[in-house]
Amino acid sequence: MSYHLEGRLLEVCNCRVLCPCWIGEDPDFGTCDTIVAWRIDKGSVDGLDVGGNTIAAVAHVPGNILEGNWTAAIFVDDKASKAQEDALLKVYTGQAGGPIADLAKLIGKVVSVERAPITFDVEGGKGTLAIGADYYAELDPYLGATGGTTTLSDTIFSTVPGAPVFVGKAPVYRSKNAAIGINLDIKDHNALQSTFVFDA
Repeated sequence: MSYHLEGRLLEVCNCRVLCPCWIGEDPDFGTCDTIVAWRIDKGSVDGLDVGGNTIAAVAHVPGNILEGNWTAAIFVDDKASKAQEDALLKVYTGQAGGPIADLAKLIGKVVSVERAPITFDVEGGKGTLAIGADYYAELDPYLGATGGTTTLSDTIFSTVPGAPVFVGKAPVYRSKNAAIGINLDIKDHNALQSTFVFDA
C-alpha cells in the first residue's frame, strides 16, 4: 500500500499554551484531552483520490505522550465515499506504514470509528473545527514581532512529522465523549496548526 497526502492540521487540547507534550514533557494537568484533525487537501491512497476529506481523532492521553496508550475515537468525514473511508482508515490505523504508522502506534484503544459531518476551516491563520454536535474549537495563532505566525519546529513529538507547527490558543474548546471520559468546555488553552506532506 502506498500513499501521498497533503493538507492542513488543526489540533487543540486542555493543556495550557504552549502544550508541553510537543517537547516530550508531561501534560500540564497530568493527562491530556485532545482533538487532532487532518484536512487532506489533495492526495491518494493506492491510486484512489482521497482529497477533500478530513479525518480526526478525539483522544485521552493518560500521561507522557511519548509513552502512548491513548484512548481514542476516530471520525471520518461523512462526505467520504466508502472506498475513501476504508483507504483513510488503513493509513491512519498504521496498516499502510510510513510516518502516520508511528503516530498510530501511540493509540492503545479505539472506542469507536464513526462518520460525522466535519467542518475544517482556516483563513488568515485562524481556524475553526467542528465534528458533529459534540466537538468544536476555534483557533487563533500567536504572531511574532514582524507579524508572522509564531512557529515551533524540530520537536521530539509531532502529529505532522518534519513540518513546523504554528503556535496558538483556542478561544473556545468543547469536547464531549462519555466512552473516553471527556467533557470539556474551556477557553484559551493550547491550539496548534500546521501543514503536512505524508508519503509512504
